[in-house]
Amino acid sequence: MSGKSLDKPVEQPELKRVMGSGLLLLFIVGDILGTGIYALTGQVAKEVGGVVWLPFLIAFVVALLTALSYLELVTKYPRAAGAALYTHKAFGIHFLTFLVAFAVMSSGITSASTASRAFAANFSTAFGFDFGGYGVTLIAVVFISIVAAINFRGVGESVRLNVVLTAVELTGLLIIIGIGFWAIAGGQGDVSRVWTFQPSGDRGVIWSVIAATTLAFFAMVGFEDSVNMAEECKEPNRIFPKVLLGGLVITGTIYILVAISAITLVSAAALGEGETPLLKVVQAGAPNFPVGIFGIITMFAVANSALINMMMASRLIYGLSREHVLPDVLGKVHATRKTPFVAIIFTSLLAVALIVFAGGVPALGGTTALLLLCVFAVVNIAALVLRRDSVGHSHFKAPTFAPVLGSITCAFLAGPWTGRDPIQYLIAAVLLGLGVGLWFVTVGIMRINSRTA
Repeated sequence: MSGKSLDKPVEQPELKRVMGSGLLLLFIVGDILGTGIYALTGQVAKEVGGVVWLPFLIAFVVALLTALSYLELVTKYPRAAGAALYTHKAFGIHFLTFLVAFAVMSSGITSASTASRAFAANFSTAFGFDFGGYGVTLIAVVFISIVAAINFRGVGESVRLNVVLTAVELTGLLIIIGIGFWAIAGGQGDVSRVWTFQPSGDRGVIWSVIAATTLAFFAMVGFEDSVNMAEECKEPNRIFPKVLLGGLVITGTIYILVAISAITLVSAAALGEGETPLLKVVQAGAPNFPVGIFGIITMFAVANSALINMMMASRLIYGLSREHVLPDVLGKVHATRKTPFVAIIFTSLLAVALIVFAGGVPALGGTTALLLLCVFAVVNIAALVLRRDSVGHSHFKAPTFAPVLGSITCAFLAGPWTGRDPIQYLIAAVLLGLGVGLWFVTVGIMRINSRTA
């Protein structure tokens, strides 16, 4: 694009490095935890029955393989553009770079939009109001606007709020685990359900598990967002490996324990009904526990998902602008707040459009996972290609089997043979079609700028 490259960043003020190991760990855990586990446990149970924990375990393994590739790349190239930077360095095709970048940005915004709608629905339930469809949409739009304001104020404020919200959502999941195992110890529930397969429809055990894994994978995404915060981390080369792997292990363990607690106390059929599966677990295992309090905890959990994903999306747009893949205006940093304010406005407007015009929680969440699975397949291949590119500092190196298996498993789970809802492909196609349109607009703008320079 006009002869420019991702290797030549734009001169702008540097982002403030405020994140150490502790804040980065909370960022990663808070990003992975949230909307997925709170909303999709029931849908996973509907697919496989009692072995609801198995799809979460498989999704964890797939995510771990890709995380190893991300670790090699982020410690090798500790810059904010993430998957787009790795794609460009590996293949040098601007169009592919742009599509990967747009897919990642879209995944963050669809995830934040999913969380915003879930927040609005939980707000309605927690306070006993029936706002109707338009009311829920309005609440979601107001909520995403508040998230934008927090994001604009600064990464320090955003990360500190993330600490609070992560503690809240983690508390909610620990309550589920505690209730489940307390009930099991007291002889309640049916532990034998944990090993019971109840395949959905006529797909059989294997394909039902695969279909459930495509749902569970949405609960595991989020670890990739952290690489876009590399320029705001202290010593990213040193802290990323232990923090990212630690965050994945923590969340994967929590998910499996939550799944075991849930299926022990509530049947798969009951879990699969409605949009509040974990609330049913609380009611079954601790009927005297205030239901409204858990509803509020769920509301804060999905709020955290929205905040972190909007932080990621805006930093990605900022990073791409600095690398001359997007117009320079999107990389502007506010002189006082030291935040990428134009990128924040741009991504927030896209989120509002999705909230208003796109589908509900299942469609948006599934689209998020679909987009990221495609991106992860490319990133794993890029990690292999970039093995021949040496850098002047030490960095993490993933075992070769990780990017190989990671690319294969991600590409497989993105395919239509998994039983994925076709609406997810439609939403993804529309978003990527918008990306192609923006590509041509961007090329045109840069050609005009080069002629007048």
